[in-house]
Amino acid sequence: MTSLVVQTSFLGDVVLTTPLIAELAKRGPVDVLTTPEGSTLLRNNPDIRNVIVYDRRDADKGIAGFARTVGRIRHTGLYGSLDSSRAPSLNHFYEAAYLAQGSFRSALLVASTGVKKRVGFNTSEGRRLYTDQVEYKADKHHAERLWWLSMNSCAEPPEPQQLQPRLYPSADDEQAIETFLLENLRDRSRPFVALAPGSAWGTKRWPFYPEIAVKLGSEFNIVVVGGNADVELGNTIVAQLPEGCAGNAAGRLGILASAAMIGRAALLVTNDSAPQHLASAMGTPTVGIFGPTVPEFGFGPLAHGSTTAGVDGLACRPCDRHGPQQCPLGHWRCMREVSSDDVLDLTALTLSRAS
Repeated sequence: MTSLVVQTSFLGDVVLTTPLIAELAKRGPVDVLTTPEGSTLLRNNPDIRNVIVYDRRDADKGIAGFARTVGRIRHTGLYGSLDSSRAPSLNHFYEAAYLAQGSFRSALLVASTGVKKRVGFNTSEGRRLYTDQVEYKADKHHAERLWWLSMNSCAEPPEPQQLQPRLYPSADDEQAIETFLLENLRDRSRPFVALAPGSAWGTKRWPFYPEIAVKLGSEFNIVVVGGNADVELGNTIVAQLPEGCAGNAAGRLGILASAAMIGRAALLVTNDSAPQHLASAMGTPTVGIFGPTVPEFGFGPLAHGSTTAGVDGLACRPCDRHGPQQCPLGHWRCMREVSSDDVLDLTALTLSRAS
């Protein structure tokens, strides 16, 4: 059985799709259609035969880009490779496509390729173009919801190891973080805590990372992880600590190297954002800080011992599936009322659970 998985959503969603990919890979080759960023995240994954990039915001935008992508999918399905020198085999075209990202555009894209079996959630925008609709299990973690796309309703529930996300940093990624740690941490015998203060959504950014860095810094080294947008905040956090006790890796490491860095940390403190899912893949215990969103949406940390922080009893919480850029009511209590002492207590609890 040859399968196509479509996941063009956020990086965290890409991470949580890897258990589905691993399950399908037990049955035959799996190709994945994803974004340029997603393709970087999926590099080295042994469960994937080909990664097909759909850059709908730039190189593949518009009708022409849509048509080119349809052609790439058909070509890869027919040839089993992005290499056009191989002979096509009509008998090995995709037997099924799994719409892990449920937009109408994605459904139309796959339908246009001629894949006969198209599987997705019964709540998705593109469901009218699916041949098989799967119940969206709102009470389950999203990794499990996605895993169920590959199963019939009579299947046994998954074991925890089947829902473990999977990432595969390279030797170069490991060397990059080793170089960073040697340059920034004077006493390598002290474990380090990773802090991930960023998020694409403004109201998800907990404001007290500099404070928690100081409180944790008495016992741990500190490493800030994130993207280019987090460099300035990372510098602010590191500036609170003595030289040689902290480093700002935000903007310096690629996504898989950042995952490898998190994998070496004793603990990750993060917002409800992609680093939380990197930690789930790397097995690093996590304190996830939730404000406008809640873990019950199905996107909490999965690593053993992990826990979450949030303000209970707010009538306005949760206010959004993703998190707006600004608090709709102007008070932002869901984040401001999670204190650094609250998070410090949870770090101790998380480390004790994970040990």
